[in-house]
Amino acid sequence: MSQDNQEALEEAAVPAEPAASQFKHEDQTEAWRTELVVAVDGPSGSGKSSVSREVANRLGLAYLDTGAMYRALTWWCLEASVDLDDEDAVASAANDFQLQMGTDPIVETIMVGGIDIREAIREARVTENVSAVAKNQKARDALIGRQRMEIVSNGRRIVAEGRDITTVVAPDASVRILLTASEEARMKRRGEQIGATGDEDRLKLEVAQRDAADSKVNNFTEAADGVTLVDSTELDFDQTVQAVIDVIRTTTAQHHGESDKSNDND
Repeated sequence: MSQDNQEALEEAAVPAEPAASQFKHEDQTEAWRTELVVAVDGPSGSGKSSVSREVANRLGLAYLDTGAMYRALTWWCLEASVDLDDEDAVASAANDFQLQMGTDPIVETIMVGGIDIREAIREARVTENVSAVAKNQKARDALIGRQRMEIVSNGRRIVAEGRDITTVVAPDASVRILLTASEEARMKRRGEQIGATGDEDRLKLEVAQRDAADSKVNNFTEAADGVTLVDSTELDFDQTVQAVIDVIRTTTAQHHGESDKSNDND
């Protein structure tokens, strides 16, 4: 790690006070004093982004969309005419591109070189090429470093979601969740997300291809040891959000109980 990155990481280790507007309930200000990293993984169409964002909003936590990082890098590579098959060139771009990612769950900020790319990263050309970038391990390593710095710089009070958060980025997270759903449910949600209608075969193919490409890099279909599975197939949005919050409450209560017992034994 370079000296500049090391200094940035050390500075990030000092938690910044969150904006007062993030706190919707009286008990949240007190809760800020304890770290709470919630790691959420899941396949395309599982609802992990929208659910994670809302969970972060309700609990007064920061929110990190790691998938948007890969999309931002893909957009930059396409804009800069970087050959996506050139592993080293893509990795170099991952290390050098000027990405600004906001972690406010209410106001999304995604900029590269001062350009707002929130809409651009959702365009078809990015969607069609993002898996080529995501499977580049050198590029992944660079973005994983950025993701870990975001977690630290937010005082380890954050919901981070993606494909390898529970196992690679933050295996030491306070709460680790795998959010999944049936292929039929994911295909329907994906269609609603991109505004597609009627073309079920195309949607099914897109979901299957994305799963197949990403599964070459990490396993997001089975919960690893210590990861809680939440199946949202039969749940609506609010029910899924509540299910995730319930897991957070249960897991943190267990951790506090174990800590109390340990202190009693000392």
